[in-house]
Amino acid sequence: MAELLLELLSEEIPARMQARAGEDLRRLVTDRLMDAGLDYTEARAFTTPRRLALVVDGLPAKQPDVTEEKKGPKVGAPEQAIQGFLKANGLASVDQAEVRETGKGAFYFAVRHVEGRPTAEILPELAQQAIKALSWPKSMRWADGDFRWVRPLHSILAVLAGQAFGGRFETDGGTEVIVGNRTLGHRFLAPAPFAVTSFADYEKKLRVAKVVLDRDERKSIIAAGTAKLAEAEGLTVKDDPALLDEVAGLVEWPVPLIGSIDAAFMDLPAEVLTTAMRHHQKYFSTLDDEGRLADRFVVVANTEAADGGEAIVAGNERVLRARLADARFFWDQDRKEPLAERVPTLKEIVFHAKLGDLAEKVSRLQTLAVEIAKYVPGADRDRVRSAARLAKADLVTGMVGEFPELQGVMGRYYALNDGEHAEVGEAIAEHYSPLGPSDRCPGAPVSVAVALADKIDTLVGMFAIGETPTGSKDPYALRRAALGVIRLIVENQLRLPLTRVFRAAQQNFRHLDGEPAVAPLLAFFADRLKVALREKGVRHDLISAVFALGGEDDLVRLLDRVRALEDFLGSEDGANLLTAYRRAANIVRIESKKDKATYNGGSDAGRFVQAEEGALYEALDEAAQSAGPALDREDFTGAMMALARLRQPVDAFFDEVTVNAEDTALRENRLNLLARIGATLGRVADFSKIEG
Repeated sequence: MAELLLELLSEEIPARMQARAGEDLRRLVTDRLMDAGLDYTEARAFTTPRRLALVVDGLPAKQPDVTEEKKGPKVGAPEQAIQGFLKANGLASVDQAEVRETGKGAFYFAVRHVEGRPTAEILPELAQQAIKALSWPKSMRWADGDFRWVRPLHSILAVLAGQAFGGRFETDGGTEVIVGNRTLGHRFLAPAPFAVTSFADYEKKLRVAKVVLDRDERKSIIAAGTAKLAEAEGLTVKDDPALLDEVAGLVEWPVPLIGSIDAAFMDLPAEVLTTAMRHHQKYFSTLDDEGRLADRFVVVANTEAADGGEAIVAGNERVLRARLADARFFWDQDRKEPLAERVPTLKEIVFHAKLGDLAEKVSRLQTLAVEIAKYVPGADRDRVRSAARLAKADLVTGMVGEFPELQGVMGRYYALNDGEHAEVGEAIAEHYSPLGPSDRCPGAPVSVAVALADKIDTLVGMFAIGETPTGSKDPYALRRAALGVIRLIVENQLRLPLTRVFRAAQQNFRHLDGEPAVAPLLAFFADRLKVALREKGVRHDLISAVFALGGEDDLVRLLDRVRALEDFLGSEDGANLLTAYRRAANIVRIESKKDKATYNGGSDAGRFVQAEEGALYEALDEAAQSAGPALDREDFTGAMMALARLRQPVDAFFDEVTVNAEDTALRENRLNLLARIGATLGRVADFSKIEG
């Protein structure tokens, strides 16, 4: 068994693209190996800023031999057909074909034994195909060719069983890339080329050449190094997994260094400092023992410096000082003009060509947020109105222009500076939340009302103009907005009638023609609800079963009903009743189609001839009478218990009663009785939507 080692060395690959590219390379190569009949035991991909590497273990020396057979014409067929078969399969005469008896007579067969090719002979073409098939979110051309890659490709290392399968990689008319057994180490610390014979040799020599190949190992080095530097100062590093992952993709030889923030900037909002460090400079923030932002940062260099990193730290401090000086200027200037005076300027920003500018959106937000506040306990309408009016005003401030990541956050600081109530400031800061499943969901009443209004206004407007998500495309992040609405409602247990709120939002778009897109939007929410609850183990079919009842737009009540239904179906009575329902529904469906008639549950008690019929009829009456009031008072568990009492009479009916009786009137009456089972169960859920 042989080992394949492949490395693609290029200019720096963006950190966010590395992990996917490594996995894509592994998949593209291994898929082609399998297609070629070359099995393997393990394939591992590695990435650094300058290289994609792949090692495949357990490859055979050659392809397995195969026998190909093609059936030809029948013995005795016209000569023209036989000659055509021979020519198509490279046979000189019928003597080279085999004659086999089949169930339909004797036929000619062309049998060809194909010897497997050596793996080393197959790999060059296979590797070229895989490399050219690798796609990138963004790519570029260089030199004179049409070949596209994320960055200029310098060399390809390709070694099988210790031997290079060399040559040149054709780049579609551009500069050819040399393929061999040599690579380079760290760009500055060890730039000399070196040859390798195996993955172990490759990994060992890379480390000597100041390259840590394994991404997880680089992350561990960075995490341990930053923590040690902070601990020496009596501090801790702010936990930031996303930044750690990104920085690991920026360095091949990580060297953490600690620097200082100029004391003159420490009175800026903490979010300004962390944003400048994290988003712009990729620095790690530190915290004191009380969890407050400290005046130290950790930068991860990609080199070892002779002076221990003093010049690197000084340079980074100088860059950060300039960045924070800009922030100081914006902070001082922005506070000179109240947020309220900035609102008219929002007319200069287009929200959407068909939905108007941001000033118009803010006007809609105020109206809709006040309407939503009726359903948010504790939401002060005046504060909701103020927060909605000011929510977008910080978009025209200098600070947010420089640091877009701070929109909303800076609005809170400026609102508080203007003397606005704390609840108004928090609502401005939180109205974009939650931005994802891991983002904190607002719980303050004013914040919840404004956050809901912002998302629902966008959703209704986009649906009204037909800008709905399609497939994997969702340019306006409407799926994320819907999930945010769901979290705001469910986590705060709001009894919000979505249909009414959607219609209220639609009325704010008076310039648009057409009916409110309530039904499509509710269906969209049903799909998003399934996604949101999937990780919590809630079955999607139960959500569909409740949504199918129609008219249910209270998500809290809907989920209570789903949970009760789930508990019911998890019981023996519930599971058996579901089976009985399906049996009854199938009989009614089949007989309705055969009779070209509709059986709607209108059975006549006077026509019953067996006790089991009457018992089922009475049980259905009792279940309906008990379940109805229970549903009215939202006692869904009680409604399910009423249905559970149907199990025994339903079982007895199927055991003792023949539905398809010879007497036509009796048969129709029994079919109507079976249809009534579905109608009764259908008051709590559409059981036809339930799977399993």
